[in-house]
Amino acid sequence: MTLTLAIHLRSLSEPLVQAWREEFAGVPGVTVSYGDIFFDRPGPVTAKDPIDVHADAVVSPANSFGFMDGGIDAVYTHHLGPELEARLRATLATRFGGELPVGQAILVPTGHAAIPWCISAPTMRVPADVSDTVHAYLAMRAALLLVLSHNESAAEPIRSVLCPGLATGVGRMPPARCARQMREAWNQVIGRRPTLPYSLYEAMEEDSRLRA
Repeated sequence: MTLTLAIHLRSLSEPLVQAWREEFAGVPGVTVSYGDIFFDRPGPVTAKDPIDVHADAVVSPANSFGFMDGGIDAVYTHHLGPELEARLRATLATRFGGELPVGQAILVPTGHAAIPWCISAPTMRVPADVSDTVHAYLAMRAALLLVLSHNESAAEPIRSVLCPGLATGVGRMPPARCARQMREAWNQVIGRRPTLPYSLYEAMEEDSRLRA
């Protein structure tokens, strides 16, 4: 039986939300909304407040070393608990020699019922401007492939994924470029439309298109 994967794209950046809506218009299973990644309610919230936006997994556009003390990752650890970073870094140490390259992703349990899993999908090795790269594409592709692989054998599959902008904060990727790259990753993995290049020139042309 093929599971339908629901993807919820959410951001406090109006330009990014608009870019997502244009790129993902009419795409089944993908919803876009403006707002805090975890909360619909207005006003300040604390770590003790219940999370409003539920999903089976949330994507962390992390660095390769699993530090989660900046950007949206700091929001995750604030509301899901500091143990999340400890679990991630321990997993990286035992399985990846302490470093997860851009283009790979891993699942880490959060211990939080509202969002049981965190998908760590680095958009940069260390905090840096990655605006002229395809790192948003690589991170989204890695996250989606990981979910499909997990669902092949998991007793409790991941049916819904909450995802923020990828590489749009510290990475400084323009909203339209990020949205284009995330849509291409969806096309490749969920849409089952892999566009394998027939030559290095064709691969370079595709890379340029994603970075435009």
